[in-house]
Amino acid sequence: MRRAVLLLLAVAFLLVGLTVLGSFGWGPIVITREGEQKILLMFGKALSVTKPGVFARVPLLMDIETYPSLKLYLNVDPESIQTKDQERVVIDNYVVWQIIEPVAFRGSFPQGIDLARQQINRVVKAAVREIVGKHTLLDVLTDERENIRLAITERTANSLAENGIAVDDVRINRTELPPTTEKNVFERMKTDRQRLARKYRAEGEEKARTIRADADREARVTVALARKQAEIARGEGDAEATRIYAEAYQRDPEFYAFMRSMEAYRKTIGVGTTLVLSPDSAFFRFLVREVPGSKAGAGGSPAP
Repeated sequence: MRRAVLLLLAVAFLLVGLTVLGSFGWGPIVITREGEQKILLMFGKALSVTKPGVFARVPLLMDIETYPSLKLYLNVDPESIQTKDQERVVIDNYVVWQIIEPVAFRGSFPQGIDLARQQINRVVKAAVREIVGKHTLLDVLTDERENIRLAITERTANSLAENGIAVDDVRINRTELPPTTEKNVFERMKTDRQRLARKYRAEGEEKARTIRADADREARVTVALARKQAEIARGEGDAEATRIYAEAYQRDPEFYAFMRSMEAYRKTIGVGTTLVLSPDSAFFRFLVREVPGSKAGAGGSPAP
């Protein structure tokens, strides 16, 4: 009984020891954790790639190399790049990448992951220089920036696919202008804004002239219509007045003549007005009166 217990304890300690050794890649048991992928090698030749779990191997004959399976981050060194319009711009990028084929990755970078980072850095810089060099500075700084980023990501991913690397994204951290370029850009922006201001001002003045011309034309039309209506109303008033005068004349010609003469006197004779008229003038006949007993018919003149 005691031997059985000791035997069980020995087996348990052996299993624990093998598990501990397997977690470090030693012994006959291989443990692959989450976020890892391991290559089983025999005499330097890759046999298989393990996924998270427990696997067996032949000690001393099989070797193990471990690579991360999670997405990795690499900050690319900033570089000054010339754009299509001969401007210089400093671009700083970072890359999100992943090892998806460990065997191809090991064949491309036998010295390890540091060599892969150097290669990714070179490929990204080459793609950035090529893509940015086909666009103007304004494209890099405005809405075209997203299309540039997508093009750089695609070019980098295609270049590194044969190395067992998948490039998920190449992002532009920042875009800086050298002092000389910054000054030139500001001057060009100022010139563009002045050009736009002149354009908008000219368009505004043209619209103002159009509005004023339309208003003047409408005013002239309105005034002409008002004058026409006024002439019609005045003509109708004159016609009505003439009709009334005619009716009044027909009813009492003497009274009509008297009223018309009074109106003529009022309009003609003002304060301090002196008239020199013939005594027998028709205009004067309502301003004189006959003296009783006079003989106007015998050649005498009426006395005032």
